[in-house]
Amino acid sequence: MQPIGPAGQGFNLTRPSASLVHANGMVTLIEGQTFQLSDRAGDMYPEHSHGLLMFDTRVLSRWQMTVNGSGLEPLVVEVSEPFAAQMVSVVRLDGEGADAHLVVRRHRQLSRGMRERITISNHHLEPQSVVAVIDCDVDFVTLFDVKAHRIPRLIGRHVHELTDRALVFGYQDAHRDTEVVISADDTATLLPGRLCWQATIEPGDEIELTVEVAVVLSGTMVEPIFNGAARPHGPRQRLERWFATIPRVQTDSVSLSAVIARSASDLGALRIHDPDHPDLPILAAGAPWFMTLFGRDSLLTAWMTLIADPSIAHGVLETLARFQGEEVNATTEEEPGKILHEIRFGHADALALGGGERYYGSVDATPLFVMMVAELARWNVNDELTARLLPHVDRALAWIEDCGDRDGDGFVEYERLNPDGLINQGWKDSWDAIRHADGSLARGPIALCEVQGYVYAAYRARAALAKITGEGDVERYQARADDLQRRFNEAFWVDGLGTYALALDGDKRPVASVASNVGHCLWTGIVDDDRAPSVIAHLLSDEVFTGFGVRTLSAAMPFYNPVSYHNGSVWPHDNAICAAGLARYGERDGANRIIAAQLDVARAMGYRLPELFAGFDRDHLGVPAPYPSSCSPQAWAAASPLLWLRVMLGLDPASSDDEVWLDPHLPAGINRLAVSGISIAGRQFSVDVSDGAVEIGGLDGIEVHRCARPRR
Repeated sequence: MQPIGPAGQGFNLTRPSASLVHANGMVTLIEGQTFQLSDRAGDMYPEHSHGLLMFDTRVLSRWQMTVNGSGLEPLVVEVSEPFAAQMVSVVRLDGEGADAHLVVRRHRQLSRGMRERITISNHHLEPQSVVAVIDCDVDFVTLFDVKAHRIPRLIGRHVHELTDRALVFGYQDAHRDTEVVISADDTATLLPGRLCWQATIEPGDEIELTVEVAVVLSGTMVEPIFNGAARPHGPRQRLERWFATIPRVQTDSVSLSAVIARSASDLGALRIHDPDHPDLPILAAGAPWFMTLFGRDSLLTAWMTLIADPSIAHGVLETLARFQGEEVNATTEEEPGKILHEIRFGHADALALGGGERYYGSVDATPLFVMMVAELARWNVNDELTARLLPHVDRALAWIEDCGDRDGDGFVEYERLNPDGLINQGWKDSWDAIRHADGSLARGPIALCEVQGYVYAAYRARAALAKITGEGDVERYQARADDLQRRFNEAFWVDGLGTYALALDGDKRPVASVASNVGHCLWTGIVDDDRAPSVIAHLLSDEVFTGFGVRTLSAAMPFYNPVSYHNGSVWPHDNAICAAGLARYGERDGANRIIAAQLDVARAMGYRLPELFAGFDRDHLGVPAPYPSSCSPQAWAAASPLLWLRVMLGLDPASSDDEVWLDPHLPAGINRLAVSGISIAGRQFSVDVSDGAVEIGGLDGIEVHRCARPRR
């Protein structure tokens, strides 16, 4: 989506436009669980992280075009939609100088397969004889092998066939029976691993070549949906419906307009569906490597997107409830009531951690699930949905109090059951993320500070659900929340630090490292009021706040590394949650300082926030430095600006009580913010903040409190 007009003219989020060309020259296209990565000319090489992937398997590993034996020189890439691109290149013929006379346009579209329409134009004064060739191959390796730049030798049966009109590559083993069918137009000559066209192009004329790639799974063709130009195909229709339903934003900040628009476009691209329930939209975690449902990621993203589309939260909750743990399984780390960490839909089984279709090694997805059920009810009461989810909520709470509390101390901990599973099972899940202040790795079972905050909020959420439904003891759940808050503030507070420990280790020793996790504790409200100012001061200190955002780890820690995954980098979703946490405790200026810094990052990165970026200090490096393998787009990074909107508006609904709290506070330099089409209690309402004045429309019958919502 592109900003239009000068500052003050506003922005409408209904026109899709999404650039998926990264700084390293990689082009990414996404459509559901189909995606491709290529260079800027459109070529794919197996030795790079390139290819066409479906169901987490690489179904094109080589796709290399030459004209008269010469490679393509890329000029420009236009990605007008997440699933379609035009790559424009030139071909330099023998003897040509600076000017090339053959222009190649590759129009590529994904939709459960790939179609490429190629035009070659002759701008020479003489006719040109051309031989266009596409060399192709399929290695059938998994996306994890592609990401790691490795090509293992598969031990199954490979088949390469040449039919009258198609090249067929096949692979079969105990898990997969897959064929890739590459077909071309009638002018093509098909050779093993090669498509070839020969033609003479007159001056000022062009030729058009067409090729399609389809996949056959276990003998059944996965039919692509490539309709003619007269009507849009499935992916475009879904994207247009998404843009038609989300709120519209107008502001005098062109940068804010652009980043919100880019977020909307990226979230539309990341929406996928459970094949068994195509009516329920859910969110993939990120492109290109995590185009599947992750419990924690999808729940936090759904929370952030409530202001835009509550149906995403609906789909995420229903899907996670359907796969809630039933039994104890050490291989997948499944336990009764537990919410999964990841699932691989359809034909991508055996790719999840643990080697199966599902993996449950997440300590925080379960309390986040409970929080999300109550939060969705606060935005739009749906008695039938709440009643359907309430048994799953109670099973989740049972897990929290049983399997989740591994040593019976009243805190929720994790310790992996599968030696091949995740060592760390919070959102900072890299192997070295949880260290003591001296750099030594914390020994499990580990109780993370933010997880206790999530559990506290889960108890409060269940109390709220009891009020809404009449099912459950409100005072009982509130008492459990209060007791946990008291014990947390006793066990996790470190006097010498003036903030909370990152975690408690297996010996109940505080992991006294200063990290961003405490911002999540502010967000959930578990922090005692008298300790909040000290916690906030740490988050905004020079050691933690880079000028571009809150670091995952303080630069004062001996194991700080600005280009590590979790020990000094900056994550936009983490910062959005920190900003919401500061706002919850009344520190609106600090929250806006974080938002303004992240807005600068978005501006520097083409208005798309990456999964993470390096944690260099802004005084030392004036531009944000990318993290090498960051996902982009990534769901909770794309959703973070939507949480900014909620923080800036001070928006907190309670639809079951027909109440809304609204307390706008805009960052310096933004004088107007108008958001219309927000859905609360089944109503579409608008908020227009301009030079301190606030206008509200569409909330007839709803009591609007022009102040911050009480924290307790």
